[in-house]
Parts: sequence; C-alpha cells; structure tokens
Amino acid sequence: MRGRLLRAWREGAAVAAARGLAELAAPRGKPPWRVLFFGTDDFAVESLRALEATREPREEPPLVDRLEVVTLPSPLPRGLPVRNCARQLQLPAHDWPETGPRGQFDVGVVASFGRLLSEDLILQFPYGVLNVHPSYLPRWRGPAPIVHTVLHGDTVTGVTIMQIKPTRFDIGPIIKQEEFAVPSQCTAKELEVMLSKLGANMLISVLKNLPESLKNKKEQAHEGVTFAPKVTVAMSFIKWEEQTPEQLLRLHRAIGAIIPLQTQWMGNTVKLLDFVEVHNIHGFDDKLFNKREIVPGSVLYHKSSQILVVRCKGGWVGFKTIILKKKLTAADFYNGKTDGF
Repeated sequence: MRGRLLRAWREGAAVAAARGLAELAAPRGKPPWRVLFFGTDDFAVESLRALEATREPREEPPLVDRLEVVTLPSPLPRGLPVRNCARQLQLPAHDWPETGPRGQFDVGVVASFGRLLSEDLILQFPYGVLNVHPSYLPRWRGPAPIVHTVLHGDTVTGVTIMQIKPTRFDIGPIIKQEEFAVPSQCTAKELEVMLSKLGANMLISVLKNLPESLKNKKEQAHEGVTFAPKVTVAMSFIKWEEQTPEQLLRLHRAIGAIIPLQTQWMGNTVKLLDFVEVHNIHGFDDKLFNKREIVPGSVLYHKSSQILVVRCKGGWVGFKTIILKKKLTAADFYNGKTDGF
C-alpha cells in the first residue's frame, strides 16, 4: 500500500512539474518565437545571424522577438565565434552550464554546441530543441561531420534539422533535410561555409511554420549510420607506408586548416605545409622517380619547382613549406638534409 502511494505521489509530482513548466512558457501557436540559441563556432554563427536578422523591422512581422545565447567559456583571449557574434549583436549571452531564465523560451536551437542537453532542460521548451546538423543523417553523427565527409571522399552530404534527444548525440527525429553535392577538391573549411548558409536558411524555413514542421517529423533510418568523432592531433600523423596520395590529399583538405599534417624526422616532429599534388608539379616525372627502389617516407627534392616530394603508398606527394622548430621553405630544408622521413 505504502509503495503504491509513493509511486502515485511521484507521478503526481512529475505531472505538476510539467504543468509548472508549461505555465512558465505557454507555447505560442505562431511567430514571433522566443529562442534560446546554443553554439560555439563559425558554422553556428551563420544560424545565429539569420535568427537575429528576422527580428529587424521589415514589411512582414518578425519571426523572432526574443533571442539569447548559450556558449562555452573559451581559453583563448579572442573568444569563441558565437560569443563574439553575440557581443557584436548585443545579445544576452550565458556561459554553459548557465542557460538564463528558466522556462521563458518557446524553442531552443543548437548548432555545433558539443554538449548533451539534459531532459530537464529540453522540457523547458514547449517546442523542444532543434539541431542544425551539417550532414545527411544518419550518416556522420557526431562532432566532426564536415571533416569526415571530406576525409572519406563523400560526393554528397547535406544538412539536417532534427529534434534533440537527451541521451545521445544526433539520434532525434528529422524535421527537415536537404542534400548537397560536395564540390570537387574542396576543403572542410570551404564546405563548412556552404553548409552553414544552407543550414541557416533551412532553420528559418522550419521556424516560419514550426508547429506544422514538428507534426511532419520522421524518425531516422537504422541503416547507413556512421560516426564522426572529433578531430585529434593523432589524425594528422602520416603513415607513409599505408596512405596513398589520394588519402593524404583528402586528409590535408579535411584537417589541414586545423592541424597541419605531421611526420617524424630524427626524433623531431615536422609539420608539412602547402601540400602539392605531383601532377601539378611542372616537370615532375613520376615514371623516372618510380624506377628507383625508394621506400615510403623517402624525400627527394625537385629542384626546378623547389618542392619536396615524399614517397608514400603507391605514389608521391609534394610540400612547399615545412616547420622544423621554425618555418622553412623546401629549398632551405633540402640544403640541410637529404635523408628520408
């Protein structure tokens, strides 16, 4: 008997808590919305600016009338892009885990935030929390979808607007999804710019008819799930005997703007900059070089182009600049050494 009473009390308390949240932020049936935005990086800034733009006076009514920001504290003096953008736009900003006034928003929006939101926090939003995710889910769930899109040579990606669930990243139902053809030879940073614009436009489209958009949401497919773990320094170390020129080119395009490709030489870490495909090196004779028995990691200096060419699995790659304690041109480095990496 006592157990049943205790369960009934707990259930009643849960219902009362839910009702209390509903009273704090009674859902609006139409815009303008009260939005709490969670984000950190340049990809997120595009969506934040799009939300702010909908508050400005114009011929049509505003889509958003209250906008506040949650971001992460930054160890860097220059701060995170979202923090800097919020300051520029004069928006109230909160350092996670602080989220501002409880139950005062209609909907949350997440873009490149990197932290799981609790169920209690999600329930504060009558329309839940939307996530602007730069992949065609369920492919590339996780914190680095754009990097892994480029790293694996995907020709098609996309943006997904989904609803956040509290237990795992990127598993929630899909509200809106669009494919995007990956331009040939593009870097992860270039692709990020393109997808950020697409994602911001999709977010505004969803918010214009939010209740109807949520009614039409669909669960993610169980097939085709892949994961995009965060970028680490370990990813940048080259394995000359295992990686082909194409793989190294994709690695450079995927993470080169974040972490330069690296190798070891005489116990020192060497950073390799200004990647060059050998077919773009004027006068480079691949057949002539391949006549010699050269092991992966060996370095030759192509004098006419002043480029270091390094043997890898099944071919060669070139670099114009390296960092070995200090920045050196290929010519400067060659004049001091002739052995392989």
